[in-house]
Amino acid sequence: MASSVLIVDDHPGFRATARRLLESEGYSVVGEAEDGAAALAAVAELSPDVVLLDVQLPDIDGFEVSSRLTRAGTAAAVVLVSSRDGDDYGSLAGDSGARGFIAKSDLSGAALEELLA
Repeated sequence: MASSVLIVDDHPGFRATARRLLESEGYSVVGEAEDGAAALAAVAELSPDVVLLDVQLPDIDGFEVSSRLTRAGTAAAVVLVSSRDGDDYGSLAGDSGARGFIAKSDLSGAALEELLA
């Protein structure tokens, strides 16, 4: 099981909820970021196993952040999240190098583990 997670979302409420949920299921949340630029810096600094990355960020969208991390050879597995359904994004998630997509309403340790297996 991947243990360390960076949560990237511009809504503090979602970050707090995701942190509580993941920590209660055995994950270690090593950091949070509120936009794409902060996410890129945090991944470089913290080297998380997983980046839980919101698709819609105020500066750089999650697909571009994922692409940049993939091109940089980052070891972290990127999992995109959104309040919208994954079908709304077509092939963008796969094209970005992300491991997968989870709707925010479906987020759980089990759903995360399934993508990382």
